[in-house]
Amino acid sequence: MSTHHHTEPAHGSKGSIWTGSILSIILTVIPFWLVMSGALENATATTVIIFALAIAQIIVHVVCFLHVDSRAENGWTLIAFIFTAIIVVITIVGTVWVMYNMNVNMMPMSTGEMSNM
Repeated sequence: MSTHHHTEPAHGSKGSIWTGSILSIILTVIPFWLVMSGALENATATTVIIFALAIAQIIVHVVCFLHVDSRAENGWTLIAFIFTAIIVVITIVGTVWVMYNMNVNMMPMSTGEMSNM
């Protein structure tokens, strides 16, 4: 008779949940404050900071709440997550690229042509 030692998936500890919650709150409050206070005059700089904080929040959620790391299920959850992220990035970049090219390559219509439609 063979015995299989089935290990339980790694679940977060209370410390991990608290850390994730506090970091998530901080990473939400900072962009809110940046926009509402107008702390930065430059809209591009504000956008870049908000985007960077959004990426940091995604990482916090993945690590603290979803518990995706190289130890869970011998790394298969991490590999599946990375594959999914790559597919999502390819889809988003491809969609934006196609929409941009269609916008650039559309024939411009004069106002007279538009009123005849």
